[in-house]
Amino acid sequence: MKAHNALRLLLIAGTGLVAWLVGCASKPAPEPEPERSPVAAQVPASQTAPLSQTPAMAPEASMVHPSPSGATTALAYRRDAARHLYNQNRDRIFRGKLPPLLHAVGVLQVQVDGSGRVVGLSWMRAPKHAPDVIAEIERSVRAAAPFPAPVRLGRVTYTDTWLWDRSGHFQLDTLTEGQL
Repeated sequence: MKAHNALRLLLIAGTGLVAWLVGCASKPAPEPEPERSPVAAQVPASQTAPLSQTPAMAPEASMVHPSPSGATTALAYRRDAARHLYNQNRDRIFRGKLPPLLHAVGVLQVQVDGSGRVVGLSWMRAPKHAPDVIAEIERSVRAAAPFPAPVRLGRVTYTDTWLWDRSGHFQLDTLTEGQL
């Protein structure tokens, strides 16, 4: 019985010692600021206007017809469409891992006809707290047309998630580099 009480006392004292040591531990060093996109660092101040003042793409840029898509499913087409959007918005892509807190996340369905024209947009999850982002995403999708023609599908509806940083740069979930 005495051994049992001594063991119990030793267990309580050990637990107290561990709790005291944990309480005395120094605070962890603050995490370094997430690395910002090198693209964002290179953008001149004149190009960092609010989204509503962002100029539309030049008409001749949207007249280039991309290679047709050989995708046989909407999921496969989504990758082709994401690459096309990245090519059309090279200066707007967030490079590296996104910060833990994003300005907006939106899920958009895009309907593309057999020749690559955007025939419809439908929000599955709109970032309603950021109407400027909604408008800019829609503008970006329409300005990127024509998309790769879905020759094996005829017409396609694909869905992608837009991950929007407060700098105005974005990644698509299909091609994301991850998040810190």
